[in-house]
Amino acid sequence: MKLCRYGPVGQEKPGLVDAQGRIRDLSAHIADLTGAEIGAEGLAKLAAIDPASLPLAEGEPRYGVPVKGVGKFIAIGLNYADHAAESNLPIPEEPVVFNKWVNCLQGANDPVTIPRDSLKTDWEVELGVVIGKRASYVELDEALDYVAGYCTINDVSERAWQTERGGTWDKGKGFPTFGPVGPWLVTADEVGDPQDLSMWLDVNGKRVQNGSTKTMIFSVAEIVAYCSQFTTLEPGDIITTGTPPGVGLGQKPEPWYLKAGDVVTLGIEKLGEQRQDFVAWSRD
Repeated sequence: MKLCRYGPVGQEKPGLVDAQGRIRDLSAHIADLTGAEIGAEGLAKLAAIDPASLPLAEGEPRYGVPVKGVGKFIAIGLNYADHAAESNLPIPEEPVVFNKWVNCLQGANDPVTIPRDSLKTDWEVELGVVIGKRASYVELDEALDYVAGYCTINDVSERAWQTERGGTWDKGKGFPTFGPVGPWLVTADEVGDPQDLSMWLDVNGKRVQNGSTKTMIFSVAEIVAYCSQFTTLEPGDIITTGTPPGVGLGQKPEPWYLKAGDVVTLGIEKLGEQRQDFVAWSRD
């Protein structure tokens, strides 16, 4: 299934995307799409509904964040060997973990605000993992059982704040609007092997990232098992799993970054596409 939340900001309704790509309204069956609805039992109930029985959403509504009430937005850095190389950093022996603040989450096609005075706002197409049941000290061979589904994420980053301002990476990763997620949550059964998905990202129509989850250093299962050792993962939590090479920081002969007026489009096989207009910061 492809599950979504659609409508104006703060007024989203739960939806199901049918085989023709049309949004079907689920609000007669569930109040919203939260962690409680994406566990095994909740997904089984939704899967039993005939999509044709659901009313179609009117017009072309906005996609919101696919899950309401995300408690944790965990991110993995340097998870592709080529990306580590372009960042001039060694391949990590363990996953590099940081946080994106949950209030940076937004819909897949909402505009992204470049922070005030930023000269190094960057892009990163990433596979997002949505947790479906509480996970604590999970064994590797059981880790994927805790995954409800997957989604496309742009891990927007401000490199100066990330690497030049001291301390941890978190400061450069959680600016408002820096977490576009979606457009859908695609359930794990429909995705199949998460380590065999192609991914891409364009800036103003120029292809800058073209990769595959095949080349991840740490697999989804390894990441879920690892994170569950130091935090209890809850239903609805999101983990974004790293980016392939081609970010602005790694461009040759010189890095280049996003500016107001740029348009970023990105997508992952089976998981849908995003489009963001990058806009200048304004106090309003």
